[in-house]
Amino acid sequence: MAFEPTEIRKGVRVLSKNDPVLAGVMRNVGPFTLKAEPGGFEILVRSILSQQISMAAARTIRGRLQALLPAGKMTAKNIDALSDDQLQSVGVSRQKQTYLRHLTSCTLDGTINFRRIATESDDNAVAELIQVKGIGRWTAQMFLMFSLGRIDVFAPDDLGLRNAIEKLYELPEKPSRSELEQHAEKWRPYRTIASWYLWRSLEQKVIADEFPV
Repeated sequence: MAFEPTEIRKGVRVLSKNDPVLAGVMRNVGPFTLKAEPGGFEILVRSILSQQISMAAARTIRGRLQALLPAGKMTAKNIDALSDDQLQSVGVSRQKQTYLRHLTSCTLDGTINFRRIATESDDNAVAELIQVKGIGRWTAQMFLMFSLGRIDVFAPDDLGLRNAIEKLYELPEKPSRSELEQHAEKWRPYRTIASWYLWRSLEQKVIADEFPV
């Protein structure tokens, strides 16, 4: 699935009108450019490989893993054919091997069905994804945003969002999970768009209109 351009434009207009602080970030960052990325199984594999290590290390492991696969295709069938020793040889830890095996098994036996997930509500999709070992709520929410192109997802456990909201809205201390969820209510039904701009505000080092790019 992909983000619908007309809906994105509408969301940007609504958010800009309703939230002056976010409007300033939007002006500084520029157009919303996030593109939903197909390939549900591969995206979850990448999310597992990336856990608790640097992005550079994760990319290295992913490249080595793909080199073991026929045509470099990261499918459930191809990964299932690898031995534990092969996974270990490219840097996949024992714990992550367990996660990959479970994801592969769930995909092959139909417990996890990416076509079905694409048609489900956000809550049901998250509930299905977190059945997999190593896939928590945050990872499932990121999957909804970055793979399924869902437009109204907010991840209150995301540290980047917490830091951005604290800085942009000049909060006296880091907001709690419930405070973040309450704060994000005003962005419905476009919380994915708001989240993307909050993340970009950290990358661009912009604070509303005070720090232009």
